[in-house]
Order: sequence, then C-alpha cells, then structure tokens
Amino acid sequence: MQPTPDFVPQKLAKSLLRRSRQGALATLMAGSGDPYCSLVNLASHPDGSPILLISRLAVHTRNILSDCRVSLMLDERAPGDPLEGGRIMLSGRAEQAEGEKDLLQRRYLNAHPSAEAFVSFKDFSFFRIIPSGTHLVAGFGRIVDLKPEQFLTDLAGADDLLAAEEGAIEHMNADHREAMALYAAKLLGAAEGDWRCTGCDPEGLDMQDGQTALRLDFPERVTTGQALRKMLVRLVGEARAKVNQKAD
Repeated sequence: MQPTPDFVPQKLAKSLLRRSRQGALATLMAGSGDPYCSLVNLASHPDGSPILLISRLAVHTRNILSDCRVSLMLDERAPGDPLEGGRIMLSGRAEQAEGEKDLLQRRYLNAHPSAEAFVSFKDFSFFRIIPSGTHLVAGFGRIVDLKPEQFLTDLAGADDLLAAEEGAIEHMNADHREAMALYAAKLLGAAEGDWRCTGCDPEGLDMQDGQTALRLDFPERVTTGQALRKMLVRLVGEARAKVNQKAD
C-alpha cells in the first residue's frame, strides 16, 4: 500500500516518539520465548529514541536482561475510533544505561517528575531502546516502514547544543513560561495550560502540561546554544504576530 502524496511519514513518526509518554512494550519471556506485553512510561533521548525506567522485579525487565529484543507500540489516542489515529510499532533492542545515565535520568524526570520518588531505588535502572526500524500506520493508504535514519534526529555537530540543553530548559521554565504558552496556543493550536519545557534538540522543542506533550518543530536545524536562543526568540515573535493579527 502506497502513502498518499500529502503524507509525510517521517514527520509523524518523529512526533509520536517525542510526544508519547506511555506505550505497550513487547518482550520475549525468558526461557520459553513466548511474547509478553506490558504498559510502560517513557521519555525520549535527544535523538528521539525511547527511554525507559524499569525495575528488575518486573517481568519485562527480566525478559530484556535475557533477550534484549523488544518492540514498542505508540499511538495518538485519537478520539472516536482509535484505529483512525496514527500509531507506530518500533522494533529494536533495549540497552541498559551506562555512560549516558545522567542524560537519560534528567530527560526522563523532565517528562515524569513523579518518578523522582523511586528513581534512586536499587532495583530500578534506565534503559534506552535502540531502534532497528518502525512500522507506521496512519489510516487508509498511510502505511509505511521506516528506517532509523528516517525517524531519529541526527545529533552530529550538535555537541554545543546538547551541552547547553539543561541550562536552556531551566531558563525557559524559570523565566519564559509566557513564551511557551504562546508557542502552544499560537503556533501549535493547543489549549491554554501550564506548559513547561522538557527537552530540546537540533530539530525542535518539547513541552508538557501534566501528561499532555507537544512538539514544536524548528523551521531549520540548530546545533548551538546561541542558535537555539535566536530560534526561540524568532518563534516568540511569530507567535506574537499571530496575536496581533487576531486583534486587528
């Protein structure tokens, strides 16, 4: 089945990875190899790959430690018939955090602040799913398989931005909540809310109000902290221009 001409599957897949906060995780039962599915909370790495915080007491964690092959189903939870909404089945392997633990923890807690209560428990560990591909379904004529390079964000040359990310998030949440409210309402058409920044990367900004997440795509790639600041100022200007247009 071929996608319709106006369909951009890469964009939808990227958006689902960034906006999803829960998903159905499929693992293989240790010993038997039987399929096992469970509901998990997740966040996203700067490249878009899913981050999990799971306990070794859980069956799915024991399964992963025996065989790291997994799949993860994410969907838009569209109103009405859920089969009419976009969804992806991402396949890959789950790897326990080592050198990136601090990054994964920070990003996960930005998305799930309540996890602060148990993140230090000895049986909990961070895992990152390294995708091998994804199957996207977004309605009739909109079914396509994608390779990782088509839905993950290229982080090459973005070391300066990644180093500045933590400070940028803190600054946005402390001093620029009005800007994020404008992004959400005027650029993304979202309802008013207590929007806060949870992450940024070369391709966009992630915001969240409760468990509702939004993705603000940048019109062009940014790779430094200075470029990020200029982009955010530019987007605030565009949002305010929409407010002024409506007032006129």
